[in-house]
Amino acid sequence: MISISGNEDIDNMIMDKIQTKKEEAAGKKQQKVPLLKLFAFADFYDFVLMGLGSIGACIHGAAVPVFFIYFGKLINIIGLAYLFPQQTSHKVAKYSLDFLYLSVAMLFSSWTEVACWMHTGERQAAKMRMAYLDSMLSQDISVFDTETSTAEVITSITSDILVVQDAISEKVGKLMHYISRFLVGFIIGFIRVWQISLVTLSVLPLIALAGGFYAYIATGLIINVRKSYVEASQIAQEVIGNIRTVQSFTGEERAVRSYKEALRNTYKHGRKAGLTKGLGMGTLQSLLFLSWALLVWYTSIVVHKNIANGGDSFTTMLNVLIAGVSLGMAAPDISAFFRAMAAAYPIFEMIEKNTVSKSSSKTGQKLGKLEGHIEFRDVCFCYPSRPDVIIFNKFRLDIPSGKIVALVGGSGSGKSTVISLIERFYEPLSGKILLDGNDIRDLDLKWLRQQIGLVNQEPALFATSIRENILYGKTDATLDELTSAAKLSEAMSFINNLPDGLETQVGERGIQLSGGQKQRIAISRAIIKNPSILLLDEATSALDAESEKSVQEALNHAMVGRTTVIVAHRLSTIRNADVTVVLQEGKIVEIGSHEKLISNPNSTYASLVHLQEEASVQCHSSVSPSVGWPLRQYSGGLSYTRTSFSASFRSEKDLLSHAGVDTMEPIKPKPVSLKRLYSMLGPDWIYGVVGTISAFVAGALLPLFALGMAQSLVAYYMDWHTTCQEIRKISILFCCGAVISIFAYAIMHLCFGIMGERLAFRVREIMFSAILRNEIGWFDDLNNTSPMLTGRLQSDAILLQTIVVDRTTILLHNVGLVVTSFIIAFILNWRITLVVIATYPLLISGHISEKLFMQGFGGNLSKAYLKANMLAGEAVSNIRTVAAFSAEEKILHLYAHELVEPSNRSFLRGQIAGIFYGVCQFFIFSSYALALWYGSVLMGKEISGFKSIMKSFFVLITTAIAMGETLAMAPDILKGNQIAASVFELLDRKTQVIGDAGEELKNVEGTIELRGVQFSYPSRPDTLIFKDFDFRVCSGKSMALVGQSGSGKSSVLALILRFYDPTAGKVMIDGIDIKKLKLKFLRKHIGLVQQEPPLFATSIYENILYGKEGALEGEVIEAAKLANAHSFISALPEGYSTKVGERAVQLSGGQKQRVAIARAVLKNPEILLLDEATSALDVESERVVQQALDRLMTNRTTVIVAHRLSTIKNADEISVIQGGKIIQQGTHSNLINNMEGAYFKLVRLQQRE
Repeated sequence: MISISGNEDIDNMIMDKIQTKKEEAAGKKQQKVPLLKLFAFADFYDFVLMGLGSIGACIHGAAVPVFFIYFGKLINIIGLAYLFPQQTSHKVAKYSLDFLYLSVAMLFSSWTEVACWMHTGERQAAKMRMAYLDSMLSQDISVFDTETSTAEVITSITSDILVVQDAISEKVGKLMHYISRFLVGFIIGFIRVWQISLVTLSVLPLIALAGGFYAYIATGLIINVRKSYVEASQIAQEVIGNIRTVQSFTGEERAVRSYKEALRNTYKHGRKAGLTKGLGMGTLQSLLFLSWALLVWYTSIVVHKNIANGGDSFTTMLNVLIAGVSLGMAAPDISAFFRAMAAAYPIFEMIEKNTVSKSSSKTGQKLGKLEGHIEFRDVCFCYPSRPDVIIFNKFRLDIPSGKIVALVGGSGSGKSTVISLIERFYEPLSGKILLDGNDIRDLDLKWLRQQIGLVNQEPALFATSIRENILYGKTDATLDELTSAAKLSEAMSFINNLPDGLETQVGERGIQLSGGQKQRIAISRAIIKNPSILLLDEATSALDAESEKSVQEALNHAMVGRTTVIVAHRLSTIRNADVTVVLQEGKIVEIGSHEKLISNPNSTYASLVHLQEEASVQCHSSVSPSVGWPLRQYSGGLSYTRTSFSASFRSEKDLLSHAGVDTMEPIKPKPVSLKRLYSMLGPDWIYGVVGTISAFVAGALLPLFALGMAQSLVAYYMDWHTTCQEIRKISILFCCGAVISIFAYAIMHLCFGIMGERLAFRVREIMFSAILRNEIGWFDDLNNTSPMLTGRLQSDAILLQTIVVDRTTILLHNVGLVVTSFIIAFILNWRITLVVIATYPLLISGHISEKLFMQGFGGNLSKAYLKANMLAGEAVSNIRTVAAFSAEEKILHLYAHELVEPSNRSFLRGQIAGIFYGVCQFFIFSSYALALWYGSVLMGKEISGFKSIMKSFFVLITTAIAMGETLAMAPDILKGNQIAASVFELLDRKTQVIGDAGEELKNVEGTIELRGVQFSYPSRPDTLIFKDFDFRVCSGKSMALVGQSGSGKSSVLALILRFYDPTAGKVMIDGIDIKKLKLKFLRKHIGLVQQEPPLFATSIYENILYGKEGALEGEVIEAAKLANAHSFISALPEGYSTKVGERAVQLSGGQKQRVAIARAVLKNPEILLLDEATSALDVESERVVQQALDRLMTNRTTVIVAHRLSTIKNADEISVIQGGKIIQQGTHSNLINNMEGAYFKLVRLQQRE
């Protein structure tokens, strides 16, 4: 890379780019979408559903004011019962029957309301999910480098869209229901007595202003909560995705601390949101109380001045009152819309992002015949994530049609950037990239990528079968084509040995396969595409000697007649290239054929070749050049296939039975007792006590208000002086209620808000800790992938918080209301109260029926989305592979398929919820009819008076409203129980590798011994990896393990690290069974460098520091120097503070490996495990790093897994493993002298290359 000084044009381009980013950031202040935009994905069918749902909601809402019209007439009849006793009974029966008809209308209207809105909400949310993923997959790769992450995608799909769905589903119906009730109430009021309605209307702007201000503040807090959690989600996603690294570096506690720290901001903003909600709701209730006081006073004047009679005035007041109450009840639904508008912002921002890569556009040109001539013409380029570092400046390169061009050079020289630009992952700042003379920007992007086959250094596979992974190259390929491609890549040899062959599941990121196996499947995927252009970025770097030879031959055949660009560190793999290009700091320093470049002894290329040959000659010096046998004579077919480091295969049948992903019969978690559920709130009991008292007080206000209203009705029929006295008392009562409302609601929501946020904080923390406690085998399960677990941390805690705290708040509020109502009602008229209570079994039976049906149809709705969420997270995580293979449509098709089942369940769930909600509403209003009829009977028999019946009835009406609201929470409470069961199931799981207890050695010498070990992976217990396996490494000595991919080499490392326990035998350190040692103590003394180094999306400094918590800066720098990383780190503009990006995309393969080695160096362990530690390095870096590793290995017990035998020639002892057994062991010099031995044949094979 070169400095940007001295080139004004490039400087200007970079500054423009940086300024654009600033302007984009400045434009994000208004972080919410317009309300109507939430319904942007409604189609004709949705409009029909919304229309029907709206009609149902309006009829449902209007039924209540209509009920009070009849109620007003009934009051007059009951009031005059003493004058016309015979006619009264008949008229009351008639009106009671009208109430029954009204109840039937409410049944069907509320059913239509809930069923239609729930169904359309699910449909629109599904389309929103599809559009979001579609847009995400269509973005430039630069978007994933700078603007988004896998964690943010998972947050949007698992949380944000659920918030939107919640708002645009039945909450719309509820809102329209309340608005309808409000409007009809006012219309009836204006028709009856317009003066009373007008006075009430004057108060509404104040209520609306208070509601709007509350919503504005709440929206800002909601946005802050979401932003805070995205950071926490990113940490969880990375930690779980890199669990092997975390556990090997005993980083679990550090991970939990980082996660907790990120959650603190979420808690802080959430607590403020609770207080804001309390003050907002309290203010609204207070204003309603004050308006009622005004209304009662003004109505008394209207009656006194004979503007209207008491009956009409009271009916008007009731309707206006109901309108006001409806406005208050609509407040939570309105706040849900504001939450949705904020949550929808990042979703629509992505959907509407204009930096799409045009992969779905049909406007580009498609060439009739592709020759494959590629030309870079004056290309200037820098990565969007690092706009101040230029990679290419006026770069020119000609790649002739049908020729093989090899790119060589140091790590970070720009080799892989060439491939990224050909694939059009990025656009150059200036200059052109031409294909057959056409600027690739003018070509159809999807067509372009269909002509290119790509194999990356770290092949990205999807968590599906081997067959499906290969078919990403060509969706409609036949079985013969697939088999042929697998044979060409030498993949069929190991596939045939698997129990399920092509149907074998590869796991998340292909974790169930070894590096070589993954690479061969990736090559198969590229070959089946039959591309005109082949891009190979270290395509054989992960293969063992035999496989590399076979695959290299296959690639040589595949390259015939195709334009091929090869990036390689091992120069032996590119000898046959037509043109070799040597890159250094983004410039071509040499170009020519192998023969031409090697003929100049002073050339950079010649020095690179001599370096590798020198290492090879040292390794092969004892081998006679005239001797050589085909390696197949010794290798044969393998009956055992290993996993990648610490993972396993399993049959599809096993997968389905254990994971339950593809079967729709999920394992039912054990039910959770309410005691245990609420025990999680134990530490915050004081908030619970204060919040409960406040909830009871807030709940008690409504029946007291109803009592005041009933008393005002009676007062209107008294003389003016008595009326004035009664109205004064009632007004004072209402004003006191207004003051109490503010404090009661503020304290209630603040206390329960704090409890809720602490519960979510606690649940996430203990879930995250519980996840990290599990053994590696648990993470092999497809139900436990990082996107799925991250999604659960997000959604389970929120749902539990909503159910256990938010819904409990409403429940306690309603308990206070019901208890107060019954006490007052029993005191006033116990007979009519008992009759109303007698109807409650009908309400409860409807509720129980609803619960049973919801359990059957909607029970595991959230789990049904897990696989869809995993697929989306995986697609974004492997976005370069998706783009390179034009697999966007396939991903979308699979994602749509995963949404079918949740949609079907949701439809049934909506129908059931609608039916039983309607039945409950029917029972409530039928009980009204029964109560009034019975009241008339009591009056007719002179058992009760008009006054006590009216007061009792009014108070019991408020009880019925509260009961209806409480029963409407049944689905949420049921869902909460299932979520809680899922959470406790995770918390209660006992890890299979127990390491909390045990001893700690005072001094670790480092002698390793595996004695009589029998081992098979937990997911494949019928396939033995080792049987009676013995292995020993003396303290301070080095042992190299060589052999084919899948022979068991990395399984040895996994057992030493105790990622798995053997089924028989012992793994010992210094003669002590490692099961007797504390697990963290064991791992603290072991350093690990893996073949594909996982780094965290933090700075380079923090990644190295991960090796030793609390290390000094000097120690970090010294470790980087030892790993040959200091020079390239220092050359970066931000040095050690440079962010490596998600999955370290900002670093080259060699740079990543050196940072990983520095991390292990800093740990300074007694035991060192190197799993292909130098496989990704260029020849010069490899030589220097190998020297550093040789120094590091001094006086340390070291176990090395290597394919390149030149890297292990200095090992004290070498073991050749085949089929899970050591077939040869000795020093390099001893083994090389045995010309019949397996080691000699491996060395000879590499020498011939």
